[in-house]
Amino acid sequence: MKNFIACLAFVFLLLSCGGQQSTTSAVTVQHLTCEHRENPIGVGLEQQRFSWQIQTDLQDVKQEAYRILVASSKEKLEQGEADIWDSGKQASSASVLVDYEGPALKTSTYYYWKVQVWTNRTQSYSESPVAYFLTALRTEKDWGSSRWIGYDNPFPWDDESTHARLSARYLRKDFFCAKEVKQAVLHIAGLGLYELWLNGEKVGDQVMAPVPTDYRRHIMYNTFDVTEHLQEGANAVGVILGNGRYYAMRQNYKTYKWNRFGYPKMRMRLFITYTDGKTQTLQSDQTWQLSAQGPIVSNNEFDGEEYDARKEFEGWSMPGFQTTSAWMPAQRVTIPIAPLVAQPCNNMKVMTQIKPKSITKLNANTYIMDMGLNMTGWIKMNVKGKRGHEVKLRFAEAILPDGSLSMANLRDALVTDKYILKGDAEGETWAPRFVTHGFQFVEITNYPGVPQLDDFVGEFVCDEMADLGSFESSSPILNATYTNAYWGIRGNYKGMPVDCPQRNERMPWLGDRVMGSYGESFLFDNAAFYAKWMDDIRDAQRWDGAIPDVAPAYWNYYSDDITWPAALFMTCDMLYRQYGDLAPVAKHIDGMKKYMDYMRQYYYHEESGLMIADKYGDWCMPTESLEIIHSQAPDRLTDGRLIATAYFYALYQLMIKYADLLDQPQWAEGYAAYAESLKEAFHRNFFQEDKKCYSNNTVTANILALAMGFVPQQYEEAVCENIREKIMVEYKGTMASGIIGNQWLWRELTHRGYGDIAYLLATTTDYPSFGYMVTQGATTIWELWNGDKANPKMNSRNHVMQLGDLLIWCYEDLAGIKSDEKEVAFKKIIMKPAFDIKDLNYVKASYETPYGLVKSAWNKSEGQTQWQVRIPANASAEITIPAQLKTLRVNGANYARSGAKCLSKNNQQIVLSLPSGNYDIIW
Repeated sequence: MKNFIACLAFVFLLLSCGGQQSTTSAVTVQHLTCEHRENPIGVGLEQQRFSWQIQTDLQDVKQEAYRILVASSKEKLEQGEADIWDSGKQASSASVLVDYEGPALKTSTYYYWKVQVWTNRTQSYSESPVAYFLTALRTEKDWGSSRWIGYDNPFPWDDESTHARLSARYLRKDFFCAKEVKQAVLHIAGLGLYELWLNGEKVGDQVMAPVPTDYRRHIMYNTFDVTEHLQEGANAVGVILGNGRYYAMRQNYKTYKWNRFGYPKMRMRLFITYTDGKTQTLQSDQTWQLSAQGPIVSNNEFDGEEYDARKEFEGWSMPGFQTTSAWMPAQRVTIPIAPLVAQPCNNMKVMTQIKPKSITKLNANTYIMDMGLNMTGWIKMNVKGKRGHEVKLRFAEAILPDGSLSMANLRDALVTDKYILKGDAEGETWAPRFVTHGFQFVEITNYPGVPQLDDFVGEFVCDEMADLGSFESSSPILNATYTNAYWGIRGNYKGMPVDCPQRNERMPWLGDRVMGSYGESFLFDNAAFYAKWMDDIRDAQRWDGAIPDVAPAYWNYYSDDITWPAALFMTCDMLYRQYGDLAPVAKHIDGMKKYMDYMRQYYYHEESGLMIADKYGDWCMPTESLEIIHSQAPDRLTDGRLIATAYFYALYQLMIKYADLLDQPQWAEGYAAYAESLKEAFHRNFFQEDKKCYSNNTVTANILALAMGFVPQQYEEAVCENIREKIMVEYKGTMASGIIGNQWLWRELTHRGYGDIAYLLATTTDYPSFGYMVTQGATTIWELWNGDKANPKMNSRNHVMQLGDLLIWCYEDLAGIKSDEKEVAFKKIIMKPAFDIKDLNYVKASYETPYGLVKSAWNKSEGQTQWQVRIPANASAEITIPAQLKTLRVNGANYARSGAKCLSKNNQQIVLSLPSGNYDIIW
């Protein structure tokens, strides 16, 4: 069955190889992607780009040329006929995001493509299998006479108070296919959330679709190939509309803060092609039927979902269903002002099922279930009982000493699902559709009989994206922290990167991902996800250039900060560095320039030469008391002007880089002058000559000065020594910085020769540290270092902002997997592991780059180090080895016999250039 969703996620298609290949080598071309998509359905038309991988066990394989062929049918392409576009043989090593340069593509049309590749190790070309993509709709005209339909009012039984209870809306339509269907493509926009059904079957495995946006700026639609769902003769389509962020989670509450958009609505167009070539179109209009008296009585992301199985419409999405008085004609509703856009990333789905760990009886009618993991998603429940019996599930991250749920840190979120049984003698199975929860513990109330573990399963819901990286070290604490980071990051991917999944917030704060997106890219294929979020940020940018703290802007927070809006600049840089995608930079450069000019105009202090815009400081600095949320001690707080100036300087440096990449030197010169003035002002205002430190000598003040290059060379050692003393003496080898300092901490310590301290901070179990969280039973990353004792007012057990650059450090500095600054996307890999960290005995890591899999596994034992390295085809590496040539063996022989070239050497280290291949290095 073909169940596809409109998405542009950068996940490699696992395709078998075929075509003409050299008889002298095992070089194949596969893993084709079109514009960063896993499922190539509903791709946008603005810019097509193609990627592929060369896979081989041969060493030193480089692409020398390629030829892309695009055809209107698979048959034509298999016969060598590229009737749409033939790139011709191009002498180039490019294999990532290669532009389509053919004629304009038609909407809602299948295209087929393949690539031929010539390498230095083949006598002729190697050819990929045939891949395909289906284009989306482009203009309002493409939607034909389809209408936005729904009901623009609450129903009498709905409640629009703070804890809004709005019932789901059901829409259906019968239609007839007069002939055998050859192909059927359906485009749908369902707000706030939708489920699509055809002939009694749910279409696709996506949930909580589509991804959220600022609905005043863009509305996402999805595309499905539904050919196998249709039949000759009678058919029926059904859509369930949930509330989502479109109908805001809170109504008539803080109207100055919350943005609201409207009532649930839907627009759809179905294109049917028959085997005889004739076509038919079905679209949403007033001939559809609507009901809000179905089983989903309420769905609210903060408060939960209520389902009354007695109200189910049996067969409602089957042809011939007889509607009752509960149904009414669908109405044409208010047309959203935002344009419809093909969704550029995957939807959410149930990615994993988690079996509960235990169920404990709390009282006569209540049980507490422990999932063993602080997860996000919902509980799927099996239950059997009398008709009308209500079961309640309530969710929390922690329990109190008496075994009951700890609810205080959820604020006013009710986080409760309710299910009313229909009394099926065979039993009933249920899970919510339009809400998710963040939880480890579930309170089960009024379950008929004694609940058993097999009656429940946790379904982990997050954006569909592939795992790219793996990491393991000799430190169990570091490994556990990595695992906690994995689950925490994954659970906070909700069509946008949210801060937390459990309380009455769940907002896409920019500050949490300034460096976070970079670290996350080593774990997950988040290219399309973050490219979409860059659009969200730009959608939220104000006309004068201001960028908000939260985007999409569900809250009206425009604080004129620098460290939070830096997410736009630095995430665009991540997308270029890690994936080779410069398009987000080009797309948003005007917005970046507008922001820089706005902030400089209003927040540059002429007298001091500093930037003075800062709201959050070094957020969540470890506190002087375990019970408080934010530190109040002056010696722990870093001057906001220092932070703002350092980050604005960093943004200028990125803008200079972007000017070069986009070949726009006309504004780079002025930015360079501004940056230099900030650098001088930073040192002049904050350097303490007598103490050889910056400002009040916090770790963050000094680490930013070093990371940004503000420290004159003669003072670098003294500034580093101040950091060492602050961490090791005053903070006794534990965390001494908040989320701003942490964004640079591990890398800067290691690059300055203090890798042992960086490793200690990553592995100690003393408070405050990640290891402390692990020993206290954490399975994700806490919002606060004192998350087990602090005031619950702001105390999430699933936040990722504290990670800083830890994950980047794990891959780039411990494993030695880092992309070159010029030959990006790991075309050239810089491999310089921190072998000198004395307590670290081994690291084993891998990472799926756009060119293929990189591996780095090293082990120190008995005075010898062994390092196993894999470099993918069409890429190379520069590796640094702390050894002398006479002790070095590569694949059992002298390095030169392996194809490596020596770039430099001294008494301490050797730098080699490695072509693609597998290497066993010993010294």
